[in-house]
Amino acid sequence: SMQRRLNRMLNSSHDHKLLALVDVEGFVPKEVTVTVKNGKVKVLAEHEEEHTTTRGKVYNYKNIMKEISLPPGVSEDEVTYSL
Repeated sequence: SMQRRLNRMLNSSHDHKLLALVDVEGFVPKEVTVTVKNGKVKVLAEHEEEHTTTRGKVYNYKNIMKEISLPPGVSEDEVTYSL
């Protein structure tokens, strides 16, 4: 469950402060981009599919975009993330 995963992450990162947890279930790692700039962490996940049916092509697109401000005193080069 999401709560168990969150607890595992919190327990394994006890030396660090957890700023955010973004659920990107349904996306593969290469579809997720994390950037840190201008005092913000931006998480972008994009997934695109194309299927050909008897009626033509069908496109599926989904995305998630989250932007989190860094707390005061946290520098951009201190930020780490994992998938």
